[in-house]
Amino acid sequence: MSDAESAIEIEVPSDPLAGHAASAYFWGHVAGSGAVTDDGIEVVTNDEASAEVLAAIAGGDLEHETTTRDYAHDTSITRTEDEYTLSIGGEGGEAAGTNDSGLLGRSGALGLPVDGRGNYRFGAFASYDRELLRGLLEGCGTICFKSSSGTVGISFVHDDEELLEFARELIAECPIEVEDDRRSSDHRKTKSSETPMGDLSETSSGGYWFGVDDDAAPDFGTWLYENCEETGLFAPSRRRKLEKSLEQASAYDGDET
Repeated sequence: MSDAESAIEIEVPSDPLAGHAASAYFWGHVAGSGAVTDDGIEVVTNDEASAEVLAAIAGGDLEHETTTRDYAHDTSITRTEDEYTLSIGGEGGEAAGTNDSGLLGRSGALGLPVDGRGNYRFGAFASYDRELLRGLLEGCGTICFKSSSGTVGISFVHDDEELLEFARELIAECPIEVEDDRRSSDHRKTKSSETPMGDLSETSSGGYWFGVDDDAAPDFGTWLYENCEETGLFAPSRRRKLEKSLEQASAYDGDET
C-alpha cells in the first residue's frame, strides 16, 4: 500500500473545528502554509500523503502541479518539486461539515480559529500540542543535516511574527530531555526548564525565523514524530528527512565539508 493510500486511514473528527488530534494537525498546516478568508481555506504541501490526510479531515479539492523555484541563497540554482494545493469552500471543493451556516458550519472567517486580524486562536487544540506543532513544522519548517557541524537542524520560517512566537512557546514546553551541563556534572541528560532555541530573527525577505538548538533538535524531532503511524497525521517524506538527518549525524566523523 502506498503512503497516499495508507494516509487517509485516520480517525476523522465529526467537527473539523473541535479539539481533536486531526483538527490540530490540520490547522497547524493551514497556519504554516495556508490562508483563510471569509469564503474559503487554501493550504499547500509538498507531500502527497499529507495532502490526502488534510483532505480527509476537512474535505475540499486537491490540485497537483510541479513548480520550479530559485534557491533562496543562490538564484543561479533552481529546484523542482511537487506541490499539492487543497482548496476548501469558495471556488474550491466542499468542506466537511459545510451547511447553511457557511464554511465548516460557520458564517465566515471569524467563526474559524482566527481573529479579526488574521491571527490564529488555538485554544481548542491545547491537548494536542504535538500534532499542532507537527502541522506547523510541515507547513513552514525545515529539517536538515548540517554537514559543517554534523548536527541536525530544525527551524521555522514565516511572515507572521506572532505565529512563530506561539510556536516558540509550544516548543519551550515540549516534554523532552536535553543535555544541561549547568545542572549535571557528569553531563547526563536532564529535563531543563524549557527546550532551548534561538531568538526570533528577521529573514532577508522580510519574514521571521528561529531554530531549535542543535543539541535539542534530535530529541525534539524524535518526540514530534513519535508514534505518528498510529494516527496517520504526518508527512512521510518529512519523517524520512528527519530519520536520514539523524542517521547522518550519528555517523558523522568530522571529515565532511
